[in-house]
Amino acid sequence: MQWANALSTRPSLEAAITEVVEKVTQSITNPNIGIVFISSAYASDYPRVLPLILDKLPLPILIGCGGGGIIGVNSGDVLEIEGTPALSLSVAALPGVQMQPFYLEGENLPDLDAPPKAWIDLIGVSPEQNPQFILLCDPFTSKISDLLEGLDFAYPGAIKIGGLASSATMGLQQALFYHHSKDNNTSVYREGTVGLALWGDIILETIVAQGCRPIGSPYRISQCERNIIVELTDTDDESTSRPPLAILQDLIQTLSEQDRLLAQQSLFIGIARDEFKLKLNHGDFLIRNLLGVDPRQGAIAIADRVRNGQRIQFHLRDAQTSATDLEILLQAYQREAAQSSPAVGALMFSCLGRGEGLYGKPNFDSRLLRNYLPKISIGGFFCNGEIGPVGGRTFLHGYTSAFAIFRQP
Repeated sequence: MQWANALSTRPSLEAAITEVVEKVTQSITNPNIGIVFISSAYASDYPRVLPLILDKLPLPILIGCGGGGIIGVNSGDVLEIEGTPALSLSVAALPGVQMQPFYLEGENLPDLDAPPKAWIDLIGVSPEQNPQFILLCDPFTSKISDLLEGLDFAYPGAIKIGGLASSATMGLQQALFYHHSKDNNTSVYREGTVGLALWGDIILETIVAQGCRPIGSPYRISQCERNIIVELTDTDDESTSRPPLAILQDLIQTLSEQDRLLAQQSLFIGIARDEFKLKLNHGDFLIRNLLGVDPRQGAIAIADRVRNGQRIQFHLRDAQTSATDLEILLQAYQREAAQSSPAVGALMFSCLGRGEGLYGKPNFDSRLLRNYLPKISIGGFFCNGEIGPVGGRTFLHGYTSAFAIFRQP
């Protein structure tokens, strides 16, 4: 298995494509898959991207999308380019790996009451093949929540990871790139989802860094309606229920001055994903936004549906927390992968709210990954939302960096 990435920051699309193709073909002579991420600074040239790449490098499969920021390797160093022209091309030679690209329109997705076969027929890959998925979606028309729920239903246990296309400027239309020579289809889509299923001699592993730390203690939901939490009970003493706003107000009084200020603008809710795990640790929560409060009832609204019996915990997010969160996950991955074959390639899907705006310096998340996997080739983009697994299910995240890491069995 071979994997290579090249990043160009040349303002001319032709020059950028020439540069990245020359660089990746120095490492790999016959790649059979390509993934391209291109800055929205080139938005007017999006229709020319695929023809220009394929003219210089006739790949059988090529997918990608536009992004408000682009991630890749230039002169051996990994860079995160935000707001200025950049093009990142990852290519791979994957012997023993089967691949099925696909394009899905949101309006044509099966109903959520449909059987798994409806989703399997749509993708064209049997679950018995144990496929893994890369998904690149339009943020407005892909029906992403239905898509992830349907794929989890039809392909339980399969990895699904990716991101929502983005732009650095409000109002620019998104672009999804799709080429499959077998189907004679080379298209730029403005809606829906382009994806890739891979199976065979390949392992896809994920790191999903949500960038939060818990405060206070876990609580159990004792009364709720849809996305509104009305009452909580202490998991250590479930004899008494209290409104969540009252619990939060008491909790804030126990925080340091710095955390109290942080809670005014970066307070989140973590929902425990494993209902049977007694001790909840780092990474056991799905992080969701706190949407609002009802001072009269003491209820809170969050950006997800909840149900009675679920455990939640309040969380905070800042630059230091995000850095620590990612480092803890990378350390755990490094320990678990110590006896495995080395990783050769990675795709990085990072929120537009991270990067230099969060950390105050460029290239933070990608270089932290390189610290733990120093030889890995990285490509990616800054997303309007990140797709990745937490606790065995796939979710759409925000303010997250999700990594897809590829290696041989």
